[in-house]
Amino acid sequence: MNLYDDLIREAMELTADRALAVLPLAEGSLWQSEEEQRLIFQRDMAYELGGSGLPAVSALAHTTQPAQADRLLLCGPDLPDLQADSPYARLTVLHMDERDWQDDQQAYQLLRRIEYTRYHVYPRGFMMRISTSAGREPVRVSRGALQDGLDFARVGQLFLDAYHRHPQVKAVTLLFVTSPDFPYGLLAGIADRMEAVTGSLDHIFNHLAMDCTGCRLKPVCDEVEGLRELHFSRQRLR
Repeated sequence: MNLYDDLIREAMELTADRALAVLPLAEGSLWQSEEEQRLIFQRDMAYELGGSGLPAVSALAHTTQPAQADRLLLCGPDLPDLQADSPYARLTVLHMDERDWQDDQQAYQLLRRIEYTRYHVYPRGFMMRISTSAGREPVRVSRGALQDGLDFARVGQLFLDAYHRHPQVKAVTLLFVTSPDFPYGLLAGIADRMEAVTGSLDHIFNHLAMDCTGCRLKPVCDEVEGLRELHFSRQRLR
């Protein structure tokens, strides 16, 4: 299922002329993951990623294009180097093996389960407030956690570990962005289109009656190669 590939390519092209730090990977997590989200009050906060009205973009996509290994990438200052509220983005690309499922329905259900992983990772001192409807993911960062050594490598490793609990995930590319001059608006537009693809899949696989001529998702199916074919194949099965 490579419906997101063109969008992934567009997103990564935004970093083409920028310096990317490759963060170290670890054998297992180096940072505590809480069992549930813990509040960080303003008195305990060092700063907020996406605070003060700054961008806070979250994007997630899947691909069956192979990857040799996990990658943790950073564009901009790391957490210990930030002194005030900063713009922020996190792009997650999950590299799957399509041989692990038997049909498109099974693939869809699997992808949806894996997507929900992002709502259940709670790094200590890194309070995410994910809003898929608003397309924002601001993060409060604890002053105490920074003093204990919190950085993006530790946060990223927790996400990698969580996604790899699903054996179908063969590799993860995780990009953090804090660069002040990054084109966050362009990435937000790409993230919206990724969500639109996911919304189209919801319509297709939840057996909703669809008249393509009047469907609000028609522009998505027209743009994304494979969505229209997938829709018609599902209709033939009914």
